[in-house]
This record gives sequence, structure tokens and C-alpha cells, in this order.
Amino acid sequence: MRNRLRDRWCLVLGASSGMGRATALALAEQGAHVAGVHFDRAEGARAAKELECTLRAQGVRAHLFNVNAASDRGRGRLVPALAELTGGEPLRTVLHSLAFGSLVPFLPSDEAKQALTRAQLEMTLDVMAHSLVYWTQDLLAAGLVAEGTRILAMTSAGTRQVLPSYGAVSAAKAALESHVRQLACELAPHGVAVNALRAGVTVTPSLLRIPGHEEFVGESAAGNPHGRLTTPEDVAEAVVLLSNAPSSWLTGNTIGVDGAELVAAGATWSRREATR
Repeated sequence: MRNRLRDRWCLVLGASSGMGRATALALAEQGAHVAGVHFDRAEGARAAKELECTLRAQGVRAHLFNVNAASDRGRGRLVPALAELTGGEPLRTVLHSLAFGSLVPFLPSDEAKQALTRAQLEMTLDVMAHSLVYWTQDLLAAGLVAEGTRILAMTSAGTRQVLPSYGAVSAAKAALESHVRQLACELAPHGVAVNALRAGVTVTPSLLRIPGHEEFVGESAAGNPHGRLTTPEDVAEAVVLLSNAPSSWLTGNTIGVDGAELVAAGATWSRREATR
């Protein structure tokens, strides 16, 4: 397959860790220039600087902006900066991987005394879902989304599975998938493909913030037919593959990148391997 990433600019929202970081590295390996947005202090900011140096060491251009990607002010500063960085050329890939939300149950319980507030719910949906729409609107207006651009957004099985404190994030992911379908149809005349990637359970800083994640991670690994969890590199590989796709006909989908984790029947596959 022809490399359509070489010497093209790609934008990673949420670039400093987890799937965003792995994707930035994978895109650079393909010869793509990387613009990344992260929102970190102290150790996180230092890690982002190190990532920027690592990307440039691969012979590509890279610039990581430490700005709140979910704020109107931040986006208003970043879009003109991106246009200057790319020389006005459209982006090949836009990855929306913003993972900041409230992990609080809807209702109080013996374990969790506080319930989710209106502000927390609205913030979670704004950051993890609605910001995709706002970014797409502004990038399109600036000429940075055009024919050949591939927009990808990270979702999860939380749209159809329930965890005790995942309600707000689950709602955000469901909204995100809806936004992907709507954007795919509205951008089809522009030759732009929009898809959601449903990663399997992946050990990232975001997952480690979920209460009770230890048990959840163990059960997920046992239930995956591959006998392991999804890695950020698995997701990055899928981003590269879809970014290289020559046609915009693959659009409007939620694509599983989970090793068949969601469709497997519990841990039966792992037990079958153990008896061989």
C-alpha cells in the first residue's frame, strides 16, 4: 500500500500519553509530521517534551502544544498556529484522544458518598465528545480538513457496558459515536472519512484512574481470545492503517480494535488455550 502519510501533517489531540503518544510515534515512523496537543504540568510536561524530541529524532517535524484542547480559547489559539505550521496544507489525520472526565457514580452509595454533579457531567461530555465537533468545525473553516483527511476518535465498550463510576464517560462515548456518524455524513461530499475506534481494555493513565480497575483489567485479559490486553501500539497500528486508506468510503463506523474482546464469551477462550 502506498504511504500517504510521508511528509503530511497529522494532529493528535491528547498526545502526551497512552494511545495518543503511541499514535504520534507510529505516525512519525511512517514519515508523517506530528502536531500534538496535551494539557500537562510538571512530570507530564517533561514527558511531552521528551516525546517531541523523540519524534524529531526520527527525521520529521514535530510540535507539541501544552494547551487545554477542550477550551474554546485554547482551540482558538491552536487552529491558526496549526495553519501556520502546515503552511495551510490540509491535515492527513486528526486523532481525537481526549480522556478527561469525571469518574463518579450517578447516585451516592456506601462506597461513594458523593453523586455526580451537573457540572461534572457536562464537563465530561464537552471534553470527551462535543469537542470533536468544535475541532472539526474550526479545522474545516481553516482549510485544514479537506479531501483525503481522516478523522478518528477514540471510544470504548463503555457505550454498552456498565462500570460503577463510568456513567458520565459512558454517556460521553455514546455521544462521541453519534457525532462521528453525523460528521461522516456531512463531510462525505468533502472526501473526508470519519470513524470511531473502539479500543479494548488498555492500560493507560486514564484507565488507572477508574476505581476498581485492577479487577476489571484482570478479567478483561482473561476473556480476550488473544490472552492479553490491547496495547496503545495496537491502536496506533490501526490509526496508521486507516490513515493510509486511499478511499473515503470506509466512514461513519465504530471499528473494534480489541482482539475480539467484546464479542468473546467471557474467559472460555483462555480456558480452551490452557487445556491444549
